[in-house]
Amino acid sequence: MEIDVLTLFPEVVDVLNSYGVIGRAIEKEIFSLNSINIRDFSKEKHRKVDDELYGGGCGMLMTPQPLHDAISWAKKKDGYVIFLSPQGQVLTQEKLIELSKKKHLVLLCGHYEGIDERIIELDVDEEISIGDYVLSGGELPAMVLIDGIVRRLDGALGNDNSVLEDSLSNGLLKYPQYTRPRDFMGLQVPDVLLSGHHANIEKWQKQQSLEKTERKRPDLIKQLKNIK
Repeated sequence: MEIDVLTLFPEVVDVLNSYGVIGRAIEKEIFSLNSINIRDFSKEKHRKVDDELYGGGCGMLMTPQPLHDAISWAKKKDGYVIFLSPQGQVLTQEKLIELSKKKHLVLLCGHYEGIDERIIELDVDEEISIGDYVLSGGELPAMVLIDGIVRRLDGALGNDNSVLEDSLSNGLLKYPQYTRPRDFMGLQVPDVLLSGHHANIEKWQKQQSLEKTERKRPDLIKQLKNIK
């Protein structure tokens, strides 16, 4: 997989090149990550990429020419362009799994008051939001998206089966987990986890996963019931 990030702040995205799972996946050549400066495509003398809004309004808007040219330069034949926007579909684990199967992603990071609507109409395949709130730019959402996608790529994690047990992978939250010491400030590790009885442990984990989801995220239980 190849991921290109179109941004005004490539140095922010470049941090991922040496970050944990992502950095190791790059070293293993499981995927490649490229940051592309949108300003490099501006035809303005001072590499300007924003202008005032038609119809008035606060702030500045990113102009279409540099964005369109940057996307056209970056996008390959099988490329899929995503604009990180609070107006997009809210990111889910299912969406991460779907996107992890793409060969080439182009992530467009807006800034200022956003981007000219015509770029969305002409060049964007999908808008994605990481939540119902607004950030200063699309770089942090893009980094969230990249991290979630890379975890799903074959070989990215030391134990690929671990992604199957992540919270939300089966629609539920993950069961409680414990490590040494057995007793910490009077709180004990559940006896079943020390029993060595794998069938009982698995049964306990499934029950705890369901109970935790019902307690913390009852909305997920409702979604599962609707699917059934």
